[in-house]
Amino acid sequence: MPAKNPKEVFVTMLSAVREGNERTSDILEQLSQAAQNPDIQQALEARAFIEDQILSRLDQVFKLIGEKPVKSSGRLLEVFAEDFRRELGEMQSPEARRLFVLAKASHLVHLRIGEYMALTAVSDLTGNWGVGVLLETCLADELAFVERTRRLIRNIAEGKVAAARGA
Repeated sequence: MPAKNPKEVFVTMLSAVREGNERTSDILEQLSQAAQNPDIQQALEARAFIEDQILSRLDQVFKLIGEKPVKSSGRLLEVFAEDFRRELGEMQSPEARRLFVLAKASHLVHLRIGEYMALTAVSDLTGNWGVGVLLETCLADELAFVERTRRLIRNIAEGKVAAARGA
């Protein structure tokens, strides 16, 4: 859909993020199943729970600006999921699979962070400060998850190094 003004660009971007949010929940479920590690599964399941809350916030943003989501034409997340499944199938080591799952989760969240940063910056165009607040809370959730994921990756790597030194 061609945008005629900044608000239409905002609605298009917001719609793509909302649609991506729905798809992200499915991808997180795939990542969780592939992890085969209780800590990683718990973190990803918690993240999926947060995704549902973010979806509610995004719906509230649409309500505040008096718009409805438009259809997004992006295939980025489908390609992401396809590549994930293909590359995961090539992983032999359980540790490699765990790190790969966490790396992919981090990639996915960094994509969301970029989208929320752009939306937050553009949100002033709506003239509604509540929109900015809701979008910034979505961004904060993404930043918190990426930090927790980084810590989990580091803990797994440190455990592997400690095990190698002890052997």
